[in-house]
Amino acid sequence: MDLDTPFRDLLSRIGLDLYDVELAGGALNVTVSRPEGVDLEALTEANHLLSAWLDEHDPLPGRYTLDVASPGLERRLRTPAHFLSAVGDTVTLRERRDAEATRRLEGVLLSATKSELTIEDREAGVLTVQLGNIERARTVFAWGATAKPSPSKGRSSAEASRRK
Repeated sequence: MDLDTPFRDLLSRIGLDLYDVELAGGALNVTVSRPEGVDLEALTEANHLLSAWLDEHDPLPGRYTLDVASPGLERRLRTPAHFLSAVGDTVTLRERRDAEATRRLEGVLLSATKSELTIEDREAGVLTVQLGNIERARTVFAWGATAKPSPSKGRSSAEASRRK
């Protein structure tokens, strides 16, 4: 059963956007977002809302655990919509290639369509990759600012210790 539409409708009532839904290994993973970020209160509210809907409609056979989370700083990219939303961001991905080794790429995502993306890889330059060939992908968050040069850079240790 496609849960995207009912979940999207339910979550919009509480100001959240549906980012992803995936049933994997006995867990129903629901990822939610909103422009100003998602706090614990919003996740709890979404969990209660979705849980009540699932109990009432029972759309999935068997047992599973509902897990509602935010996508985090480094978002998993799985669908064409995910890639479209990440255009302009730095991404990393693994590309499966026929009769060749899997290729790891990292760089700015220049464009995306329903079937392919264009990335400016740091080493290989501008490349087009078919979405069907992507093993896994995510955005890359740049942690912290660039380190400032040490005041002692370029001076001998004796000079640096005299300045202290």
